[in-house]
Amino acid sequence: MSSVIPNSVDLFMAQLERLTEAHFLVLYWAACSADKAVKYNITNCFDDLKSSGITRTKQTAVAVVESMHLLCLIDIKDERNRKNIYLTNFGGQALAQLASSGRFQSKKSQYLEESH
Repeated sequence: MSSVIPNSVDLFMAQLERLTEAHFLVLYWAACSADKAVKYNITNCFDDLKSSGITRTKQTAVAVVESMHLLCLIDIKDERNRKNIYLTNFGGQALAQLASSGRFQSKKSQYLEESH
């Protein structure tokens, strides 16, 4: 009997194929914030996506962040009245795969560049 359930690697790769530039950038900026030991939150994410010309609405930024949270690529923690974004191990693997694929180019986070 053949299984209709894909193995975890196939599922992970299928999920990565559906990610957009916005998803990639949020993963990238979350990794950069961790590297700099700086808190990065949904408002910072919206401002960065807006300055990169990807979205004009906070609703889109929240949808991008929530979708990655549901896929376990990021964690969102309420800290001091902010929803901070943290890269998970799966998110790190996704970022590495997306970066090596060449589908997207990294862009600077205005928040991370100006603030720290």
